[in-house]
Amino acid sequence: MRRSGKQRKAELQHKRAVKRGDAPPDPKPTGNAKRRRRRPPPMAGHTQQTRDISDLAAQSARKLQSAFLRLDPQFLQLTKQLASEIPLVRPLPVTASQLAPDDIPLTNSADGLEELTVPKRPKWRYDMTKVEVEANEEGLFRRWLAKTDSAVHAWHAAPASHNDASQEVVAHMPRAPSHFERNLEVWRQLWRVTEISEIMLCLLDSRCPLVHLPPSLATYLASQNSKYILVLTKVDIAGPVCVAAWISYLESQHPGVRIIQVESYTEQATAQGHAISRAHIPFPFREHLIHALREAHNELLEPPERVRADPSKKSRWRPSVKRSVDWEAVLRASGDKVGLTVGGATAPQPTDGEGNNDGGETPSEPEFLTIGLIGQPNVGKSSLLNALFGASKVRASRTPGKTKHYQTLFWTPDVRLVDCPGLVLPAYVEMDMQVLCGTLPISRVSAIPYCVHQIAQRMPLERMFNLTHPSFTESDTVDKRTWRAGMKASNRRPRSSVWTATDIMTAYALAKGWVTAKAGRPDVNRAGNAILRIVAEGRIPWAFWPPDVKNPNEEDNGAGIWRSKQSQEHELDIMSFDDSGSDLGTNEGEGSEEDSDSSAENGSHGSRAELDDESDGEENPEENAPIIGSSSRFSALSIDE
Repeated sequence: MRRSGKQRKAELQHKRAVKRGDAPPDPKPTGNAKRRRRRPPPMAGHTQQTRDISDLAAQSARKLQSAFLRLDPQFLQLTKQLASEIPLVRPLPVTASQLAPDDIPLTNSADGLEELTVPKRPKWRYDMTKVEVEANEEGLFRRWLAKTDSAVHAWHAAPASHNDASQEVVAHMPRAPSHFERNLEVWRQLWRVTEISEIMLCLLDSRCPLVHLPPSLATYLASQNSKYILVLTKVDIAGPVCVAAWISYLESQHPGVRIIQVESYTEQATAQGHAISRAHIPFPFREHLIHALREAHNELLEPPERVRADPSKKSRWRPSVKRSVDWEAVLRASGDKVGLTVGGATAPQPTDGEGNNDGGETPSEPEFLTIGLIGQPNVGKSSLLNALFGASKVRASRTPGKTKHYQTLFWTPDVRLVDCPGLVLPAYVEMDMQVLCGTLPISRVSAIPYCVHQIAQRMPLERMFNLTHPSFTESDTVDKRTWRAGMKASNRRPRSSVWTATDIMTAYALAKGWVTAKAGRPDVNRAGNAILRIVAEGRIPWAFWPPDVKNPNEEDNGAGIWRSKQSQEHELDIMSFDDSGSDLGTNEGEGSEEDSDSSAENGSHGSRAELDDESDGEENPEENAPIIGSSSRFSALSIDE
């Protein structure tokens, strides 16, 4: 039976609502209806075993989809209204470029907050069945989830405190809830990686390390038996002065922990004269990283303090890691064999009958040293692996959550690396800060006006995009409607230089020529989605300064966290950026031109932003060329006379 256009549009809207979690999925067919479903004919060259493997892979990928809290519709409606009413302070104060304790609490015990933790895997034995192990894990996770939800809800309900510089701006904006991973299967990936790793590299974004190292993660790392190293990524964006300030600050907060910095990309000119980025780590960064790994390995070869105090235990003690590692080969590692994939967790290690620390049996020496990479989404774990291998061995993307399952790869015959999927850790951090740092996928964010408002308090978006205030554009527009009795004249606002978050999204939509299909109004939802993607994906340089550290560049006052001087040096033209990451493709299929005003009332993302959670932002520089031309067949209606 052929469906009408309205039916197809309703089905598309329902499918998007199910993907966001705003509507329940359709019930599965049962009984006769299920039996009447026809199985598709087998494809040429495909056997039943091949189809079964494909089905299992798809089912496994669905199990590892991240789950987050659903926002209250009243919160979405309130923040949307306030984003159009609360004016933004211009110029930005100097404190806008600094992180304050109110933005990210350094400890969970401050102001009576309940301590947030990372769930630990319950103890298990090899004689336990799979059902028993999973039952224990599910019971522990349910209790942890209820406790964490209660603590985050109490923090969200408490009145927010703000500094004097932004008091008049955010006094009436409610505090946004904090998101964290709610899928047990994703946490199991972290448990497996920490179990098999002897050294862990905790990656932090150098633009805002405190967001990626909450107290819950710091406590979890300290409780593990393995050594861990803090690695600051994306140092080319933050700049050497800012990175040095962050290293000094982290050393004061985490004494005795090794902190290094890395850069995973380098620019390379193409035959057409364009500059593209390829995975590469410069030799100084590579040397410092391997030196830190070598020192951590040497510490693992030494007995702990409680063993050194007892001569009898010291005589029986054996290190649980590989004793001999050719670090010079690791430093020079290259070739096709680097980055070979090996799968699965390690099997139980055989014993050699010798006594361990407590007089039991000790495992034999492992065949290789295992190094795990952990961190929140979009921090650069997969990019660092590709840079170390000198080739694209794992999938990397600007979209958070591209890695679904942990991957084990050999660096050299002596060293193997384990890439853990990124997961959002529990912390008392508002949602807008998580969006800014790229830990949340934009396609899963429904409070777009709120996030744009909060980010606009940190950087001058209207100046960065060279926008014209909508009041100037609207006042110059002539009302061409034929006048009839009972019609109301168009409400033209007087020209104003005061910006709000809605003004920024409207001006961006007008500059791009994005209008809604039915009413012809500026598509603010599409514009807000594009702005958040550009900021979160690092396509413009920005970085925070540590608490109590002022921006040494006095000429950048009013720029907030935006590195305006760095942008001018690289001659960045922000308005020419490709917005394909905002799901602005050229496919004009059914339902692709629906009016985003109706979706805005339901708290959606507008346009087609929620359709590409799996495919956008692939780090293929050659495919990210700017798209020139109108964005849709309705763009011609917005051309000025």
